[in-house]
Amino acid sequence: MSKKLWGGRFTKPTDPSVEEFTKSIHYDYKLAKYDILGSIVHVEILGKAGYLKPQEVSKIQAALIKMSSGKFLPDLSYEDVHSQIQDSLEQKIGDLALKLHTARSRNDQVVFATKVYCKDKLAEVAELGEGLINTLKALAKTNGDIIMPGFTHMQHAQPVYLKDYLGAYAMMLEASVDKVKIAAKDIKLTMGAGALAGTPIAAKHYNVLMDKYAKQLGLKLAGMKLEPTKNSIYSVSDRSFVAEALNVTAIMATHLSRFAEDLIIWSTKEFNFVDIDEAFCTGSSLMPQKKNADALEMIRGSAGRLYGNRMGFLVVMKGLPLSYNRDMQLDKEPLFDSFETVIKELKVLKGLVKTLKFNKDKIESQLDDESLYATDIIYYLVDKGVAFKTAHTIVGKLVKYSIDNGIEIKSMTDHELSKFSDKFKNKEIIKLFDPKVSVESKRSVKR
Repeated sequence: MSKKLWGGRFTKPTDPSVEEFTKSIHYDYKLAKYDILGSIVHVEILGKAGYLKPQEVSKIQAALIKMSSGKFLPDLSYEDVHSQIQDSLEQKIGDLALKLHTARSRNDQVVFATKVYCKDKLAEVAELGEGLINTLKALAKTNGDIIMPGFTHMQHAQPVYLKDYLGAYAMMLEASVDKVKIAAKDIKLTMGAGALAGTPIAAKHYNVLMDKYAKQLGLKLAGMKLEPTKNSIYSVSDRSFVAEALNVTAIMATHLSRFAEDLIIWSTKEFNFVDIDEAFCTGSSLMPQKKNADALEMIRGSAGRLYGNRMGFLVVMKGLPLSYNRDMQLDKEPLFDSFETVIKELKVLKGLVKTLKFNKDKIESQLDDESLYATDIIYYLVDKGVAFKTAHTIVGKLVKYSIDNGIEIKSMTDHELSKFSDKFKNKEIIKLFDPKVSVESKRSVKR
């Protein structure tokens, strides 16, 4: 049986069912390098406080840095990653490793490692999000002249620029990336909480700049500063930073899901607005003609799981008394899953978007639908002094008459049009059924 970080008070071994039920090594091994970073920093603090000699500090830190090189392989016989790292350190430097846990609790240790993990992954999500945004903007620029039917309630609404449609998603993602960056910035890295009441080490020793150590461990994070805890109970009890990470990833997943849905719809034979490259599609085991946008469907479907991760975690936390409770161990799996899922989605979408080819002829053919210009006709009447509500009713009747009788509005004579309003003139109406005229008449949009 592997060594534990606790056990002196116990005379009986842990029941195997409890051991299996409470262990977390099979998923929290992903915190290994962040836990090692925390241990390296803690060793510096112990040196400042006089608990370790300078040569002991150097020896322990060197062993920890060496341990972090290469891929960390979890040993499933351990309770958690923290136990495995401690035991591995003992095997490398002997009894000196036993001093590492001085003035330290696993409660505080776990919070620190999880916070740095969140900072690291939030930074990755922000970087990948910005990459997708730039790809969307490039696609919009390449197809800047395309006008398409805009939709509300999945019905033809008004003509819009394709670049604005794509730009809407870019702006959604920009807002999400901003939230991701704020979430990362708001995470304050502290030590000194102990189990819940603090430690004998003076608060001033917990002021440590960590960039040097982060760089040694291959972390791209910069500007990381450790601070002493201002409230030790808060430090070990609070997981709002986890909730916020789950929140911002769920919001981003929402935007990605909606974009995936539009692309799925647009790629159908019924729409045929866009072609998705074969490299990002799959086939059918039965129907040889199929070209399925499975990656987009997975992005759409995964959003639901990320919502579940967020809500499930909040339900775990809602009734917990202060301070630390083992329930809080259950934050790791949803947190890891949400980050890993969004990161994969952003990578897939960036590659997929680069390959998109729009069927300009098919899109333009949809712009022949006269109903797209109904609002433009309303403003035509408004400009001639008709009240908006009255104009709305007139055009509604005109559209219904056109549909019921199979007559295009632009082919109606002045006499026919006069049945609805004496303001209508055929030669003026015809000019309104131009998608470019329609989109350029919307002057409220600041481009």
